[in-house]
Amino acid sequence: MLFRKPSSVKGTLLALLLPSGILLMGIAWLVHGLLLERMSREFLESRLKDEVAFLEHQIREVGGDTGRLQTGDYFQDVFHHAFVIHSPSRTLVSPESWRSLLVPLITVGQEGSLRVQGADVSDTEVDIVAYRRSFQANGIPFVVLVSEDLGALKRSQSELHAWTAIVSLLLILLLVSVIWFGINLAMRPVTPIKAALKRLQEGEISRVDVGAPEEFKPLVSQLNQLLNSLDQRLERSRDALANLSHSIKTPIAAVRQILSDTERPLTDALRHQLADRLNDIDRQLEAEMRRSRFAGPQLGKSAYPVKQARDLLWMFGRLYPDTSFELSSSLTEDSRWPVEEQDLNEVLGNLLDNAGKWASRCVELSLHQHERRMRITVIDDGPGVSEEDLAQLGKRGLRLDQQTPGHGLGLAIVRDIVARYGGHVRFELASGAGLQVVVEL
Repeated sequence: MLFRKPSSVKGTLLALLLPSGILLMGIAWLVHGLLLERMSREFLESRLKDEVAFLEHQIREVGGDTGRLQTGDYFQDVFHHAFVIHSPSRTLVSPESWRSLLVPLITVGQEGSLRVQGADVSDTEVDIVAYRRSFQANGIPFVVLVSEDLGALKRSQSELHAWTAIVSLLLILLLVSVIWFGINLAMRPVTPIKAALKRLQEGEISRVDVGAPEEFKPLVSQLNQLLNSLDQRLERSRDALANLSHSIKTPIAAVRQILSDTERPLTDALRHQLADRLNDIDRQLEAEMRRSRFAGPQLGKSAYPVKQARDLLWMFGRLYPDTSFELSSSLTEDSRWPVEEQDLNEVLGNLLDNAGKWASRCVELSLHQHERRMRITVIDDGPGVSEEDLAQLGKRGLRLDQQTPGHGLGLAIVRDIVARYGGHVRFELASGAGLQVVVEL
């Protein structure tokens, strides 16, 4: 790389804006010089053309008698133009010192503008522009030339161009000041954010709550969301340890009591009690381990709902071969949801597993999204649930039918995950028969 990119936003803006401003100002100055020269020459040629027309009018007024012309005061004192009036009988040149330069132009034969460069007049090198016109007045042929030295005009142009350069430099300095002031003004809202981050690091505040500009609001919002996620994870870890400690304390105490009683023989009944207590411990450990895998909303994490749904439907189709699992969705294969992949698998897996256990013939899964709201609907054609039991669904450990295998944790896990994403779960009676579960994230 020819140059190293500045590490700060302010440095990047200055590195881009200042050279660009100076370059544009330099281009404008060069274009100004070219346009000034062109406009000056066109204006001069227009003036010379008007002077030739005026002189022609004067010659026609006097009937071609050049002796009666009053040319000296007009051309020399007022306009300072050199001129030639040529007729077969007389050639007038003013000033006389320009005779050697202008007389050869009489026979050029070219009408209109003429340019003579590098010629000497009174030992001075000149660059002139002349306008030539031939006509007849009262039957007499005339050739009229009016010319002007471009030296004085160029000196005026150079002086004006130099002043333009000075003004351009001043404008560049002003531009630098304005850019510097504008960048500092635009970056001023960053200062409170830096101060808030420092206070956050030192533990004085728990969230960044400053009036950030529109460009920084998403950053502050995502940072606060990340802090919320970290706090929730810490709280979940503490709750999980407390729940686990509380839930396995009683079974462990019962097992210890049975094993410590040496006077009682280890009968089959006691063996079954030990097995039940150990199963309770294993069930609680499994539940807490599954809960510990829930990630919740995380920045940069997303899932492909259609792809994951197809994989799960294929798996449950093999697990419940007598049940047809169907998918309907308005999403494409490449559609992504801002949900952690494992969390979406847990939600879909538990809902489909629960529906597959109770369905008679069919389970329908639908995935839809409207703006930022995502909806998952699972419908089975099983026996359904009574109105009284609908409100109880999703409670941890609740099993409406003790004969069906399971721990009563699936729908509770779905509720926990959905709650972490700020969504909600609805349990409804499906049309006809069965249960309908609607999850909105």
